[in-house]
Amino acid sequence: MMKKQKLTIFKPAADAPPLSIPFIDEGIKAGFPSPAQDYAEQSIDLNKVLIKNPSATFFAKVDGDSMEQSFIMDTDIVIIDKSLEVRDGCKVVAYIDGEFVMKTIKMGKNEIYLIPENPDYPTITVTAEDKFTIWGVVTYVIHKLY
Repeated sequence: MMKKQKLTIFKPAADAPPLSIPFIDEGIKAGFPSPAQDYAEQSIDLNKVLIKNPSATFFAKVDGDSMEQSFIMDTDIVIIDKSLEVRDGCKVVAYIDGEFVMKTIKMGKNEIYLIPENPDYPTITVTAEDKFTIWGVVTYVIHKLY
């Protein structure tokens, strides 16, 4: 039995007010600690940082583990931009034969492959008989750690 991955897709609110969150611009050291400067806080609006093309941007909740070796996990939120040019090797959301899937795209000379990032899932070879469209490019992953 082949495992399935499902995406629940939703559109960000077009009239959402700016979301101003405290932001430390100095960078957080992941090595040895260093004396902190004044912890000067700025603010950041994640809508402005994460969404470049609001009218072409969607969020989706990931349901499944087919992309786990790319660190895209079950229940993560992905940001999808439908206006971006698809490039070989990028993560895409595709609509194939009536369902959305998220995979790494490999474009050959005469073929397209949708490659999972989990060996438990098969590669999908897109054929002329498939009802197929690339719906958008995954630009960010929001992954809960705690």
